[in-house]
Amino acid sequence: MQSATALKSDAPQAGNVLSNKEGPVGTITFNNPARLNAMSFDMWARTTELLKDFADDNAIRVVVLKGAGDKAFVSGADISKFESERASTEAQARYNDIVDKVYGGLDEYPKPIIAMIRGYCIGGGLGLSLSCDLRICTPNSRFALPAAKLGLGYGYRSIKRFVDVVGPAFTQEIFFTARQFNAQEAYDMGLVNRIVADGELEAYVKNYAETIGNNAPLTIKAAKFAIRQASKADSDRDLATVGTLVKACMSSNDYVEGRRAFMEKRKAKFTGT
Repeated sequence: MQSATALKSDAPQAGNVLSNKEGPVGTITFNNPARLNAMSFDMWARTTELLKDFADDNAIRVVVLKGAGDKAFVSGADISKFESERASTEAQARYNDIVDKVYGGLDEYPKPIIAMIRGYCIGGGLGLSLSCDLRICTPNSRFALPAAKLGLGYGYRSIKRFVDVVGPAFTQEIFFTARQFNAQEAYDMGLVNRIVADGELEAYVKNYAETIGNNAPLTIKAAKFAIRQASKADSDRDLATVGTLVKACMSSNDYVEGRRAFMEKRKAKFTGT
């Protein structure tokens, strides 16, 4: 059964972040279509809460992030909120802290996350999508990091996310030109995994997420953790935990179930134990 959670605020419904759970899939929807799903402080904060809820829910095995409507995933920060949320040095630091909390949480998130992208994926929206594991977009999607047109600086961790996904050459092109890239250009540089026709996107991502969600969660958790370690410096890699997670797979009930299902030519029913 689906459930929905809205941002608790006096703000209008358009400023909400919505969530629902369906089977093994948890979905977060950035619901500010009037402003192309631009993000306010409250929206970032609510996103942190929802991600934690999904991480703590054993029934949820994969998370999808999406924008409301068909014009944008996330178009960046909500400029209409700058005066109230980012007018002072202290307020800017507070805003940066909550954004970094979301990004940092995604960097270490234990479950796979898919960014379902329609339309604009700009600035903080692009950074948010790069913190996800997979990005699936439509042919009309547009991507940009306009920092060089605004005089904004990006720190090491933010830059590294781009380098980890598309490499240094394309990262330089994205940051130096600050221009918009179309979906095919994004695919060619490895920024997105798939381009899907707009009318097929919802069904495609739903099937993709359910496919992941029905696989062995301990195996996926171990693989995701190991993949994250591969992008770190040798001295920072936690190989001991990689080994521990692999051993947990091999001693699990799911490993027994997977072998039996294969021999019996049926679909395995994994429990994460």
